Amino acid sequence: MNLITKIAGREFESYTLNASVPRASTLDELKQIGQSDSAAIMMKSCTIKKRKGNPLPRIFKLPLGYFNSEGLPNLGYKTYLEFIPKLKKYNKPIIVSVAGFSVDEYKILVKAFQESEVDLIEINLSCPNIDNKTEPIAYNLKKTEEVLKEISYLGKKPIGLKLPPYPYYSIQQKIANLIKKYSVSFLSCVNTLGNSLIIDEIKERSVIKATRGFGGLSGQYIKPIALGNVRRFYELLKGKVSIMGMGGVKTGQDVFEFLLAGADAVQIGTAFVEEGVSCFQRINKELKSILRKKGYSSISKARGKLKIS
Repeated sequence: MNLITKIAGREFESYTLNASVPRASTLDELKQIGQSDSAAIMMKSCTIKKRKGNPLPRIFKLPLGYFNSEGLPNLGYKTYLEFIPKLKKYNKPIIVSVAGFSVDEYKILVKAFQESEVDLIEINLSCPNIDNKTEPIAYNLKKTEEVLKEISYLGKKPIGLKLPPYPYYSIQQKIANLIKKYSVSFLSCVNTLGNSLIIDEIKERSVIKATRGFGGLSGQYIKPIALGNVRRFYELLKGKVSIMGMGGVKTGQDVFEFLLAGADAVQIGTAFVEEGVSCFQRINKELKSILRKKGYSSISKARGKLKIS
C-alpha cells in the first residue's frame, strides 16, 4: 500500500512531513529531513532579518506536548534561499514558511521565494509569540485580506496559510471566504494555542521568561481543536483546498483521525522534536497497518469519511 497524496497539485510520496519547528532551521537539519521518510522538506518560518528569538527560557516540555514562546528564531530569508538548490537533490517538495511584520515584508518574502526553486510557500499569519500587545494577523480579517491582496499575484507557485486554532465557526467561515476569493491553494491547521500560561507552583513563577510568561501550547493538548479546524475548513471549502493538519500527531491513530476529518497530509511537530526523523517511518508504518485493517486501499478512500454519530 502506498500513502501517496497531493498538496496544491504537488505529489507527496507519503502522508506525513515535518512541521516548521526548531529542528528544521539549519542546512544540516533540513538535509536530515531530506534523507528521511518525511514526504517533504518544510523549512522553519523565516523573516526578513535573522532573529535570535525571545529570551531564555522560552520552551518548556510538558507530558503531552510543549509550551513555548520562541519568537520566530531563524537565519533570515536570504539564507534559506541559498539552501534551496542544495535540497533539490532529495527529489521532494520543498516548502518555505514565511513570517512578516508588515504587508510590505510579506511582499518581499513571497516575491523572493516565487522567484526561487521552492515548490510551495506557506504564509505564517498565526505566530502567537512575538509580544503581548498585537494579535496574530490571522485573527484580524482586515489585515489578513490586506496581506492576501498584495501577495496572491506575485507568481505562480502555490501559496498557503498557516492558521491559528480558531474557536468559532463564524470566523472560520469568513476566513474561508477570503481563501476562495484569493485562490489560496492550501492550509496548515493549526498553529499553537496562544496566550496560554503554565505556572511552577513550587517556585511560584511562570515556567518561561519570554512574553511575560505567556506562550503557545502544542502537542496532544490541542489535538481536538486541530481536528475541529481541519474538519470545518474541509466542509467550508468542500475539499477543493488542500489541508495539512497538525497538532498532537504522535501515532498512526492520530494521523488516521486527521485523515477522516479531511486532511490531505499531516505535519508532525512534537514527535519530530522528540524522536527526530525516525518518527516519519514509524508513523507511516502505523498508518498503513490501520488502513489495511479498516479495508482502505489508499489515502483518498478514507479522506473526509468521518461519520457523524
